[in-house]
Parts: sequence; C-alpha cells; structure tokens
Amino acid sequence: MIFDTHAHYNSSAFAKDRDSILCAMKSAGVGRILIPSEDFRTSAYAVYLSEKYRFISAAVGWHPEEIRRCRKDSMAEIRALAIQYPGAAIGEIGLDYYWDKDNKEEQKKYFRAQLEISVELHRPAIVHDREAHGDTLDVIRSVPNCMGVLHCFSGSKEMAAQLLEKGWYLGFDGPITYRNNRKQLEVLQYCPLDRILVETDSPYLTPVPLRGKRNDSRNLPYILQVVADCKRITAEEAEKITWENGIRLFGGET
Repeated sequence: MIFDTHAHYNSSAFAKDRDSILCAMKSAGVGRILIPSEDFRTSAYAVYLSEKYRFISAAVGWHPEEIRRCRKDSMAEIRALAIQYPGAAIGEIGLDYYWDKDNKEEQKKYFRAQLEISVELHRPAIVHDREAHGDTLDVIRSVPNCMGVLHCFSGSKEMAAQLLEKGWYLGFDGPITYRNNRKQLEVLQYCPLDRILVETDSPYLTPVPLRGKRNDSRNLPYILQVVADCKRITAEEAEKITWENGIRLFGGET
C-alpha cells in the first residue's frame, strides 16, 4: 500500500469532489494519507477528515505564508488542538522567503514555537523550507530533540547530511519527475532508503506526465517509480519501504 505523507485535502481545490476522490483511494492502492494544515481553520478541518476516514491522519499548525494572521493565542490554540487529538502531527510549519522576505524574524519565532510544541507533545513536525535553508537548519538546531520531515526537500546534499545525522526524514514530491531535477535526484540518491518519504503535496506539484492538472494521491506511483529507478529497486519495494518509513515516523498500523 502507498502512504502519501503530505496532501492538502483540506484545500478548497477539493471542495466539489473531495469525498469521491477520497473514497477512490483504496482501489488505487493508497492506504494512508496525512493532511497538513496552514492555519487553525484548516487544522480543525484536517482533524475532522481524519475522524471521518480511518486511513487519514492530520497535522495541525500554521504555515509560514499565513504567519501574518497569527494572533496572540494562535500557538495556544494549536497546542490545545494537538492535545485533544493525540494522533495529530505538527505542521505544516517552517520558513518561506520566496513569497515574504520582510517578516523573517516573525517566521522564525513561530517556527521555533511550533517545533517546541512538537517536542513537548512528542509529535513529529512537518517542515516547509523555501529559499530559507540556512535559517531552517539554525531553528531546528535551536530546538533540542525535535524530529520530523523536511517536506519537498529542496536543499543541498550537505544540508541533507546534517538533517539525516539528526534523525530527520526527507520528503520527495513531483519535482523529482521534472527535467531540471538533477539536484533533487542527487539528494535522493544520497538519502538512505529508511529516511525517504513520498508525498504529492496535492493539489500542487503534479508529477510528469500529468503536469498542469490538479494533483492527488493516486499519482504517487510516478514518484515511487523515480525512487525505485534511482535506488535500483523495484517500484513494489519502494512502495513497501516508504510505507514503513511513514508508519515509523507518524505512527499507526503496518
């Protein structure tokens, strides 16, 4: 079975056909999906979907692109929601300097605060890092014992080595199927099999040959095939290994 460890089914992009898509997952070989969040509203909806569908897990948190909307009690709300739902991871949290460069300190403050919640509650963190590699590593280093995955990893092999040494996982998405993916393929080749997670980031980052269409978890075989080719294993072995990796990090039945 396939484990999509990052898919935004709490997005409005799935408003019209969310249930029909999710009901089709089992027949497509998708056995588990983790839904990350962007703010408190999407966090609550991810939890709702995890209660409605047994194969769905939730993550709660504030995405860096939404940090400007945080209120004084926003971190307390996320912490309380995570306590209420013990299966919830913390995410999608992190830093994004592509869209917003003038609130870096605020982003780092909330990233650190949410990593601290993940450590306090013994939950894995799902980290977003876009054009903020150095600061992302610095914040992770500043929070002892934090653990999780760098979602859609886009850093260097040197950055990957530092994260892997700390026990982190790396997430690989549709971009590894793109033509200009040499850097990510080098990291994928370097990453041990037991630290690889596969993700769609649905509805975004649709893999080749479906680019331009809305993404969903049924497209993960395209990503798994690249993992298999890179690691010189079968697609079935890649599926089994990444399933076990996802269960190891996020919990649940094998």
